[in-house]
Amino acid sequence: MKSSRTSSIPDPRPTGRVLAGLLLLTLVSAVLSLCLGSTSVISPALVPQALLDGTLEGQIIQYVRLPRTCGCLLAGAALAVSGAVIQGVLNNPLAAPNIIGVNSGAGLLVVLCSALFPQSVALTPLAAFLGAFLGVLLVLLIAERTGASRITLVLAGVAVSNIFSAGIDALVTFFPDAVLSYTDFRIGGLNNLSMDRIVPAFWVVCVALLLLFSLSSEMDILSLGRETAQRLGLPVKPLRLLLLALAAALAGAAVSFAGLLGFVGLIVPHIMRRLVGEDSRPLLLSCALGGAALLTLCDLLSRVLFAPYEIPVGIVLSLAGGPFFIWLLLRQRGGRIV
Repeated sequence: MKSSRTSSIPDPRPTGRVLAGLLLLTLVSAVLSLCLGSTSVISPALVPQALLDGTLEGQIIQYVRLPRTCGCLLAGAALAVSGAVIQGVLNNPLAAPNIIGVNSGAGLLVVLCSALFPQSVALTPLAAFLGAFLGVLLVLLIAERTGASRITLVLAGVAVSNIFSAGIDALVTFFPDAVLSYTDFRIGGLNNLSMDRIVPAFWVVCVALLLLFSLSSEMDILSLGRETAQRLGLPVKPLRLLLLALAAALAGAAVSFAGLLGFVGLIVPHIMRRLVGEDSRPLLLSCALGGAALLTLCDLLSRVLFAPYEIPVGIVLSLAGGPFFIWLLLRQRGGRIV
């Protein structure tokens, strides 16, 4: 399999300044998310005091906006890095967690776990990981058995995703109380989020990110192509499965509390490759920061655009991601991105 890289020469672009800019954007988006909302505006200078004095503003920040902001940062980073890893391993720029069945597989097992074990919040990230890994394995199996092109791989992912989505709808039909807010979960949203739901997913994301950063050199070698990686002594198949498992863990952790959010894992990796190049370590770091900032800003828009009413953040992401995906499809020429 040929690499999507165009050159082995180190990219001279100012990666450090890009990462610094992304970090600043992420911090600004987090502060804005704490200060702005559909019903009230709180000055950034008053946020620390409001958290300590127990006023109404402090309670709004502590119990409503802080968990929501933390959830946006965590889910955005997880989905963006997951998308970058999946695109790299499958050598398919069109692949993303929501497109190839990863998110819907995670959602299916999350709903099943919630129906069977409604009090076991800690089991939710594990169930989400198993469902996400099942989805990516099914698509990978189809690709390997059929020698699928990039477009065929995406179509197989869409089919698998629809099957899992039908399973979710069936479970909710039989267990209507399995998901507290099914609309938000189905579209993707962070309403009524609490820190208790975020903490288990936080540890999954941290471990997965650390492992991926430790494997960045192997990912660079893998991107050179299967034959080249094997000649260099890299165990290609076990490594691909490990990387896909880590990507599934990231996507599953995000789905476990944020629902079936789409397009973060598609949009962000493409933008970051243009900014920092293809080297795995800066790419993964920039995707984590870019994904966190993108989801936080989109969630902020979902709160203030139609204030005092709110819309699920998944709608905002779909309005941005749908045209972006169509643009990628229009750039296809014989199964290649030009």
